[in-house]
Amino acid sequence: MKTMNKVRKEIQSSKNVITLIFIIHMIFEGVTSNKCLSKERCGQCIAESDLCAWCTQENFGSPRCDLLTNLKKTCKESAIVAPTGSLKLIQDMSLSDKGAKEGEAIQIKPQELRIRVRPNSVQKLKVEFRLAVDYPIDLYYLMDLSNSMADDKAKLAKLGNKLADEMKNITTNFRLGFGSFVDKTVAPYVNSHPDKLKEPCPRCAAPYGFHNNMPLSEKTREFARKVENAPVSGNLDAPEGGFDALMQAIVCKEEIGWRNTSRKLLVFSTDNAFHYAGDGKLGGIIAPNDERCHLDNKGYYTMSSELDYPSLSQINKQIRDHKINMIFAVTRDQVALYDMLSKRLAGSSTGKLESDSSNVVDLVRQQYDKITSAVEMTDDVDETNIRLSYYSSCLGDKKEQTNVCRGLKVGQKVTFEVNLEYAFCPQEASERKRTLHIFPVGLHDHLTIHLEMMCECNCEKPENAEASSPKCSEGNGTFECGICNCNSRRYGKECECDASDTDPFLEVKGCFNGDDSRPCSGVGKCRCGRCYCDQRQHPDEKIYGKYCECNNYSCDKKDGKVCSGPDHGVCDCGNCKCLTGWKGEDCSCRDSIESCMGPNGQICSGNGYCDCGACVCNSGEQEYFGTFCHDCATCPGMCNDLRDCVECFITYQKDTTRNCSTCSSLTIWPIEKIEECPEPVDVIAIVSGVSGGVVATGLFLLMLWKLLTVIHDRREWAKFEKERLMAKWNQGQNPLYKEVETTYQNPAYGGTTRSFENME
Repeated sequence: MKTMNKVRKEIQSSKNVITLIFIIHMIFEGVTSNKCLSKERCGQCIAESDLCAWCTQENFGSPRCDLLTNLKKTCKESAIVAPTGSLKLIQDMSLSDKGAKEGEAIQIKPQELRIRVRPNSVQKLKVEFRLAVDYPIDLYYLMDLSNSMADDKAKLAKLGNKLADEMKNITTNFRLGFGSFVDKTVAPYVNSHPDKLKEPCPRCAAPYGFHNNMPLSEKTREFARKVENAPVSGNLDAPEGGFDALMQAIVCKEEIGWRNTSRKLLVFSTDNAFHYAGDGKLGGIIAPNDERCHLDNKGYYTMSSELDYPSLSQINKQIRDHKINMIFAVTRDQVALYDMLSKRLAGSSTGKLESDSSNVVDLVRQQYDKITSAVEMTDDVDETNIRLSYYSSCLGDKKEQTNVCRGLKVGQKVTFEVNLEYAFCPQEASERKRTLHIFPVGLHDHLTIHLEMMCECNCEKPENAEASSPKCSEGNGTFECGICNCNSRRYGKECECDASDTDPFLEVKGCFNGDDSRPCSGVGKCRCGRCYCDQRQHPDEKIYGKYCECNNYSCDKKDGKVCSGPDHGVCDCGNCKCLTGWKGEDCSCRDSIESCMGPNGQICSGNGYCDCGACVCNSGEQEYFGTFCHDCATCPGMCNDLRDCVECFITYQKDTTRNCSTCSSLTIWPIEKIEECPEPVDVIAIVSGVSGGVVATGLFLLMLWKLLTVIHDRREWAKFEKERLMAKWNQGQNPLYKEVETTYQNPAYGGTTRSFENME
């Protein structure tokens, strides 16, 4: 018992020592990691951290830039400069369901605001979204009219009115348009023979790049007639010129008739692949696509044989800029290709089209429900310094980092919490004001943010500074924020030193950093109480700070690169300041949740959190594992999780009234459309075959055995005969043989001998 008490005391003593060491470490770490002390200007000070503050008090003996908690003890409260961020609403109209006939519907709130925020400080704002009832829809049907799509054109013409009626069930403000495409009119895409250019195939029209057959119109009954009258054409190679048509259908806003306040649906229908940027070189076309509208007064694309096909990034940029929702309606053999394509285009989806387009109405309605049942918030921030992070609980109670909410219905409201921050201040003052936009993908509604980066103190502005101040050695500098900003060739605390002095190294007071015995940290020269840091051989490596204690090259490295490289972060006084999309001590950790989205649309399937682009699964009573934390020892498996959606999808094919919009985050691949049952098993044939095979095998083995034994016996007999013929025998008598006659001699008899033969 005494031994146990002794052990407990030793353990408690060890805990106390560890706690004391930890406290001392934290105190030391707090002192040594105070990066505020290295800043010599008020603007630099407030830009370092939201914990830093500046003291403007005259004749202040302590560091002017320090932690706010420290300055409150040494500086007058009225002289402390510690600006905080602010958010001001400029336009904050309530969400409304008004249609275009009554006025513009409002689906995002607020609409405009102004934000002032310091570097490395987070400014939070809330954004509300609700899909308005009876919101206008513009649907433009872009169809491949190569000869292989002739039957699809005929079916679409028959179903055109049904398509219009189906969409009018969604909104009363609906417009419909139609366009067609084939390919570029030069070899090798088409036959360049003059006769083939006029009629590439029997009863075919001349090939063309793109034709706007019918601009968007409320006269939806014209759609079927326009489709029916559109002639098919032909080309040589399998890929089509769909990207040319896509670009023109998107950027020709006036010619197509796109409205600003509408849901813009662009349906792309084809049975083949597509040409893209670079393929034009095969036809001698080297000029890149200029992303501009080139339609004549008849609606034909005029630059088909002069400009290359657009690239995927160009298409995506125009889709984002013009707020278009793409629907790829393609045949079964092209679904995989266009599904990959739609994942790289904002607000796009892919549906399987029957070989004759007989399901086009259901496909468009299903894809529309899929698009509108989800909202994806995005922004137009294209620089690495500014970072926007999105959080939402969507329709649930648990808030998580995501910019997508699924399973929405018209009229349901979701709220996103957006965190805005930036890592450092741009050098140019003109770049410190930005205008950003947050918007739902595919919609015109947006939130405008006027961002002002707080990189300068008010006391530094010319109207608040004292130029040629007597406080700076009789006018040799500008007095601002409690210090002197010296004129050219003047330096020192009060600009008392002149660069032309013969002995500038006499005064070294003020060049020592704390207990460091080296002036200017050993990497600079002290002149009149001020440090001038050495220059590094590498032009990108800098030494700076009041005591030359900072540099931009001694931060953590990854693969030999400081802060994992300039595209990941920047080094500032020993610490990495990560750019947008990266985090960690060395900025090597990807700050993204996309790779953590599970099959159910939740981050790590709701059973973990995303760290460095990978899922870290929760541990406890139920331990999860797998790439997306989607599996566990007692989990029933993914089949049960997806059963409802699969059953809904199968039922929807028979009953189109079913709503499967909650399954929009899943991609369903029909494996067998028609059930094929195998023929009945012929038991008699199988049994007879097996029995016959066994008997035949036995007979064969017996015959083989017999053959081998006969061969063996014959060889032995031949050997025996050969030995017998070669043998030589000597004549002899068998020792066991006895003669038939035996003669006995009586020794007592003295007469003559008689034979038995003479007795007769």
